[in-house]
Amino acid sequence: SHIMSEYARMTDTERDQIDQDAQIFMRTCADAIHQLRTEAHKGVQSAQVKEHRTAVLDFIEDYLKRVCKLYSEQRAIRVKRVIDKKRL
Repeated sequence: SHIMSEYARMTDTERDQIDQDAQIFMRTCADAIHQLRTEAHKGVQSAQVKEHRTAVLDFIEDYLKRVCKLYSEQRAIRVKRVIDKKRL
C-alpha cells in the first residue's frame, strides 16, 4: 500500500496543469453562457419562451459561479499549504 500511495500523489507540475486547464475551461464556459444569453432572444416572439431561457441561463450561470467559488477555495487551501511548508 505504501507503493500505491507514492504513485497516487500528484506532482506540483500536474496540479499546476490541472489549475490552468480548469481556469481555461471555466472561462470558456462563461463565454459560452454569455454568447447564449445574447442569442437566446433572437427571433423569439413568446414572452414565456424568453422567460424560460433567461431562467435556464441564470441557473447555469449560478451553477458555474458556485463551481468557480469551490475551485477557488480549494486552490487557496493548496496555496496556504505551500506557504506553510515554506515557513517550516
